[in-house]
Amino acid sequence: MAIYAGTIFLSAFLLFLVQPIIAKQILPWFGGAATVWATCLVFFQTVLLFGYAYADWITRRLGARRQVVLHVALLAASLLVLPIVPGAGWKPAGEENPSWRILGLLAATIGLPYFLLSTTSPLLQAWFARRFHHAAPYRLFALSNLASLLALLAYPVAVEPWISVAAQSHAWSGIYALFAVLCAATAVLSARAEAGAETPAASGAVPPPALRDKLLWLGLAAMGSFLLLAVTNHITQNIASIPFLWIVPLSLYLVSFILCFDHPRWYARGLFMALTAAALTAMAAYIDSLDLKVAIPLYAAGLFVCCMFCHGELARLKPHPRYLTTYYLMISLGGAVGALLVGIMAPNLLRGYYEIGIGLTACALLLLARTLDMPRLVRGVALSARAVAVVAVASTAYFVVRGEDSPTSQTRMITRNFYGVVRTAEFREPVPFRAMYHGPIIHGGQYLEAKWQRAPSLYFGPTSGIGRTFAAFGDEPRRVGVIGLGVGVYVAYGRAGDVFRLYEIDPRVVEIARRDFSFLADTPARVEIVLGDARLSLEREPNQRFDVLAMDAFSGDSIPMHLLTREAMATYMRHLKPGGVLIFQATNRFVDITHVVARLALEYGLTAVLVSDIPDAQRTPHDYWLSSTDQILVTRNRAFLDHPLIGDAAEPLTPRPDFPVWTDDFHNLLRVLK
Repeated sequence: MAIYAGTIFLSAFLLFLVQPIIAKQILPWFGGAATVWATCLVFFQTVLLFGYAYADWITRRLGARRQVVLHVALLAASLLVLPIVPGAGWKPAGEENPSWRILGLLAATIGLPYFLLSTTSPLLQAWFARRFHHAAPYRLFALSNLASLLALLAYPVAVEPWISVAAQSHAWSGIYALFAVLCAATAVLSARAEAGAETPAASGAVPPPALRDKLLWLGLAAMGSFLLLAVTNHITQNIASIPFLWIVPLSLYLVSFILCFDHPRWYARGLFMALTAAALTAMAAYIDSLDLKVAIPLYAAGLFVCCMFCHGELARLKPHPRYLTTYYLMISLGGAVGALLVGIMAPNLLRGYYEIGIGLTACALLLLARTLDMPRLVRGVALSARAVAVVAVASTAYFVVRGEDSPTSQTRMITRNFYGVVRTAEFREPVPFRAMYHGPIIHGGQYLEAKWQRAPSLYFGPTSGIGRTFAAFGDEPRRVGVIGLGVGVYVAYGRAGDVFRLYEIDPRVVEIARRDFSFLADTPARVEIVLGDARLSLEREPNQRFDVLAMDAFSGDSIPMHLLTREAMATYMRHLKPGGVLIFQATNRFVDITHVVARLALEYGLTAVLVSDIPDAQRTPHDYWLSSTDQILVTRNRAFLDHPLIGDAAEPLTPRPDFPVWTDDFHNLLRVLK
């Protein structure tokens, strides 16, 4: 038995360890968008489905010897694609569909190894069940989920902070080669043992599972997968798309699988049905909350409880071991369906982040359906459970509708694509103002009164670091680069003779900035817009000789991490004049990038200063739309730093002695969370 357990454990460990490794490598290529992880999960769940389908097919259609020959041949072929390092040719050019490009990249880079890892647990459990007829194989499923959990927990603690991305890929590839040898040996051993064994006649009398049971397996698995991705999106859109915030929900999802399939005692049906009803109502009540100190623990705990319900019900419905590959196939199909609905369908069909509300309501309905199936022997308990479920459906639906409506009460338009939800809202008090939001975060706005329309607002006011920088540069024509278009507020500082080159990854943002705001049309400066990831665009371009280069792109509530590395800084310096200034937008609620930028400045012999601005919102009605800001200015231009507008407001930044310079191979957001 040890060789089966060891092979399953190693395969599941590698299966889930590769997920953050590969996703972190490709995240910078697609602007650090939170949807990258959701798209990756679609791939992982879909390939898992193919793996389970393969295991089901060969165990039912092929004899023991042919199973071994085919599987060993595929294991050998998978070694030819190692190491798992994505080719540079997969980097986007700027206008292609990111979802399909990510799926193609993953298929070419890790497709066959991931497929074979996904086949291991159901295939070896089937071989184990046929060899040891007296043993129950389902605890091996719990073991595989335990290995997956350990891999996920190890990544942010033992892997990401200490090992470069390149080294992670090569180390994983080496361990995978060892797995391939171990799996091949297990296959040969199983075939030899099965050739001399007799199949008990009684096993042929076991009836196959009914269609209703198969649909229940699929529905319960799909619900857990749907909630996993919906909750992950809900969290990452408010902070940042980082491995740690991906791993926490996925770990809770796996823990529920481990407990439910380890032993029936872990799933106390009545208790978890009641907890699920309460969790769904509470999550729906906080669906529009930006108090993440409450919302994140609530949604994490709620996801765990809901997954315990879904997976506990799944475990109660598991069939005779003879049909375990079909059972796992339906579970994986449900997982793929849930992932496809959130990762692919939702960004293309829904205007907003409505999938979390849809998922909560659907889970409440599924809870009600399962209470209707409770046995009559406990009639009083069943009636109580149904009453609680009815209340949960009603309250969840009520809070979802109320919560989804509240942030759009002043909304003019809302749209969504791969990069997230963008909406514009219009306010009449204290003065007419139009704002653009990316998710729940405001990313620029404009006064609607004619004489105020060119006035900068929010994070870009005259006393902000940005405003002071433009004022300190004098009257000479300036060439300015801006990473992140927003509504185009930067060009409010444009004058005749200036050139503003604006880099924007999301074509919808460009469309909205041109249609709903007038900064780009009204400026006397020349405006150039470059569509695509800014860093990739800058890497391809000749020297732009910028006087000012500003980083104002955001993923969630922070600058994407690939814009804050040594390699990114080298690109900025190539495009910056010797006396030019880099501006880093450091205004956010959850991430402190001051040490990151200060360390980069020290690396390149530059000076970094922090300009914090707290406008007096009570002075005039228009000042209401000026935000408190933190902006970091980086330069070697001493005259600029000594200018009264800068020197009187700036605070020099010194990096922590123990803080390492971030690189494309090494950066850890956990160290800069506020």
